Amino acid sequence: MKKKIIIISSPSGAGKTTICKKLLTKKKNIELSISCTTRPKRSKEIHGVDYYFIKEEKFKNLYKKNYFIETAKVFDNLYGSPYVNIKKSFKKNKHILFDIDWQGAQKLRKTFNNSDIIDIFILPPNKKELKRRLERRARDNKNEIKKRLSLAVKEISHYGEYKYVIVNDNIIKTVNNIVKIINFEEMLYDINKKVNLVNIH
Repeated sequence: MKKKIIIISSPSGAGKTTICKKLLTKKKNIELSISCTTRPKRSKEIHGVDYYFIKEEKFKNLYKKNYFIETAKVFDNLYGSPYVNIKKSFKKNKHILFDIDWQGAQKLRKTFNNSDIIDIFILPPNKKELKRRLERRARDNKNEIKKRLSLAVKEISHYGEYKYVIVNDNIIKTVNNIVKIINFEEMLYDINKKVNLVNIH
């Protein structure tokens, strides 16, 4: 099995994190890349499971040491994906899953070959539904929701950079579609490998 870098991106509120968690229970040969962040930990989040919550000074020191594959700044908070995550997952013969935004996806595409990446963009059904989901989470105030909606328009404009685009109108259906995409990519690699072997002989 060729180990892949799986990228799932979406605007805030489109269900990306929930989708990633469900995907990990469906596909046992995938491991999540846990990012570092300077943002405050939310009530139900666990350090080392959801994120590595670190101080800005430590983040900047790690950045100087080229610890991160990609970094992004969102709402004045810093996010970064450690290089070591990929090495660890590939050593276990597992794909690695990145729950990152379009900025991070661009950086990964510059670092790795397209054939190593499966990138998927998740769209909300519409703006009204996106706003409803942000309000339902009840962890952001009205100004924060307004900011997130404004940012979402910018984020959505990057969906054309991704190989696959899925409208998330149902979480279970979306996760099943992602599983099908990964299974297809795995099968495609096996077919190409066999074709190359035939050509060699």
